[in-house]
Amino acid sequence: MEKQLKVLLIEDNLIEIMKMKRTVSYLKLNHTLNFANNGEEALDILEDKTNYPDLILLDLNMPKLDGKEFLLILKNNTHLKHIPIVILTTSGNQKDIHECYILGIAGYILKPLKYDDYVTKIKNVLSYWSMNEIKKI
Repeated sequence: MEKQLKVLLIEDNLIEIMKMKRTVSYLKLNHTLNFANNGEEALDILEDKTNYPDLILLDLNMPKLDGKEFLLILKNNTHLKHIPIVILTTSGNQKDIHECYILGIAGYILKPLKYDDYVTKIKNVLSYWSMNEIKKI
């Protein structure tokens, strides 16, 4: 049985945020979605130790604190490093992919151009993490 997830999407593009909301609604998923426009906002959200997300979907290219900087901070924090992070980005740069895996991501997904392909990818990643045993703190 799939469980309901608390998902934090860290994304600065309003269209991408709307696309995620639309996709989760279209798939009739009961996951709780929270949003941060950049890494700094996400760190503020993560200060609430009673409400950690089960999964973080992270864009790389953002203002203030970009995805790699956020990832480095998170993975060096004893209280937060257990949270699985999946990169959701347009960057297929092999250097980015390599650096993110070195920093400890759980997956790297390229945002497809076609909406149907996007829906399929989001459905698959959320389905996987819904079935996966997630460490609760």
